[in-house]
Amino acid sequence: MRCNVIIRAIPYPPQYKNRLLNAIGGGIIFYEILLKAGIRMINQTNVQLGEVRSVIRELFEYGKKRKAQIGEEKVYDFSLGNPSVPPPEEVSLTLEKLIKECDPVFLHGYTSAQGDGAVRCAIADYVNSQFNAGLSPDLIYMTCGAAAALTITLNALCNKGDEVLTFAPFFPEYTVFAQHAGAKLVPVKTQDGTFRIDFDSLRSALSPATKAVIINSPNNPSGVVYSESEMKELCSVLTEYGKQHNTEIYLISDEPYRELVYGNVTVPYVMNYYARSIVCYSYSKSLSLPGDRIGYIAVNPKMAECRKVYSALCGAGRALGYVCAPNLLQQLVAKMQGKTSDISVYEANRNRLCTALEDYGYNVVKPEGAFYLFVKALESDANAFAERAKQYELLLVPGDSFGVKGYVRISYCVSPEMIEHSLPAFKSLAESYR
Repeated sequence: MRCNVIIRAIPYPPQYKNRLLNAIGGGIIFYEILLKAGIRMINQTNVQLGEVRSVIRELFEYGKKRKAQIGEEKVYDFSLGNPSVPPPEEVSLTLEKLIKECDPVFLHGYTSAQGDGAVRCAIADYVNSQFNAGLSPDLIYMTCGAAAALTITLNALCNKGDEVLTFAPFFPEYTVFAQHAGAKLVPVKTQDGTFRIDFDSLRSALSPATKAVIINSPNNPSGVVYSESEMKELCSVLTEYGKQHNTEIYLISDEPYRELVYGNVTVPYVMNYYARSIVCYSYSKSLSLPGDRIGYIAVNPKMAECRKVYSALCGAGRALGYVCAPNLLQQLVAKMQGKTSDISVYEANRNRLCTALEDYGYNVVKPEGAFYLFVKALESDANAFAERAKQYELLLVPGDSFGVKGYVRISYCVSPEMIEHSLPAFKSLAESYR
């Protein structure tokens, strides 16, 4: 029996035409062929990214299910960098005032694609007051957080085949962001045990294909903050390489944790050390606004081609659809310059957790900033160690996806009560290896 089927309206790749016609001509319609044709018209890289979450997100979702099963207080979820400290009171008061006093058409309406001019002026004024950077509001692009800022920046700078260097350990999504921009992320080894920059490794990794270097200080996941001497040496290495090979390399500073430092530690501002630099900033951690997704990109005015680079950012934002960050949040952060949540809670969590883990026999590098511990696993396989930790309801992120094997990340931006309740579990986990 022959089937009469109209196939002209079905979009399918040309290579399937004969197979499809033969199947129909033989009286059998192979639905599998149509299914395969449809799937292969979809970008397979994006399918894979959508079907397989990041290790951090996968663990977070596991934690939600586990909490529903046995109770939230019995699960010690250290997976996500989700601040437990509330935003400063000024955030709620300012939002309330904005909603009451501002024209709603303006407040909920479009701004310029690159962000509201007055907001960008407020940010430039604050940055210049703190770092004397000479930043112009016309070189600031408002974004939905640091992820959008990095994605726009890499798409603006990179061409196919370019390489982007970063220091391991690093935020795993850098790999995704770079690949989407047509570039390759190249991890650079850091010093064993301290995770500070290994400049010999950096020199070995630089190549004619190097377009940019991403730094993240304070670092996620190690908590390392680059000193001024390290920053100067880094910039010197990049400048020297550029002169020797007649090229110039961009330095991208990913700064969601800039204010989260402890003691007398300071974070050198990259624009004061390297002309060809770009800052990607987020208010998610400093103001405890991770779900509100607001940040910006700033281009160093000392960069010779700063206007061209800014145009490329605007073009990349347009192409990606990252235009006009939410105006309500833009107006909020304009009035929150210099404000932070109570980071003393994170410092107390850090101190308590470091002391306890060291007592239990863990190898801990005390972080100078951010709110993560990068702890050496008690066996060579960090994934196996993290799986064993689940037996004690401890959710720890294996370090493999951060570019360093044999470590786990512990996000301590949780309540002090959870830290205390989790300590017996950490102790039992350590004892299980003895």
